[in-house]
Amino acid sequence: MWADEDPVKKPARLLEDMSISELSDRIDALKDEIRLCEAAIARKEASRKAAEQAFFKS
Repeated sequence: MWADEDPVKKPARLLEDMSISELSDRIDALKDEIRLCEAAIARKEASRKAAEQAFFKS
């Protein structure tokens, strides 16, 4: 992406227009996404730690 390009944004969906069930489903989906992100962070931190131990032994 170039500096002068705007990032592609999804059209915002108004929360007020969503039903309680839709809101609950959205919360569940977002929580799942958070768990996936946290797992990816943990894997990357473990990989970085292993690399640091391999290359920066004291």
